[in-house]
Amino acid sequence: MTDAPATPEQAARPPLPDRLSTDPRSPHHVAAVFEHDIGIRFNGKERSDVDEYCLSEGWIRVAAGKAVDRRGRPLTIKLKGQVEAFYR
Repeated sequence: MTDAPATPEQAARPPLPDRLSTDPRSPHHVAAVFEHDIGIRFNGKERSDVDEYCLSEGWIRVAAGKAVDRRGRPLTIKLKGQVEAFYR
């Protein structure tokens, strides 16, 4: 039995990596993935404020309020739990 994609659009999507970051300076940033709409489910709830995730280690990074570092980038905190990434 072959798991064939249902539509040609799904066939063109790259596989979601184990670790992905929204920051273009990060080595874990994959621009081809961000051409499609991505969803993150953390502990059973869909989140839209995720900056980085790791599926195998089970964590996400989210902004810590309005706090920024000296370069103007938001400070992040790491939350641990069950992480699931998917295409919408």
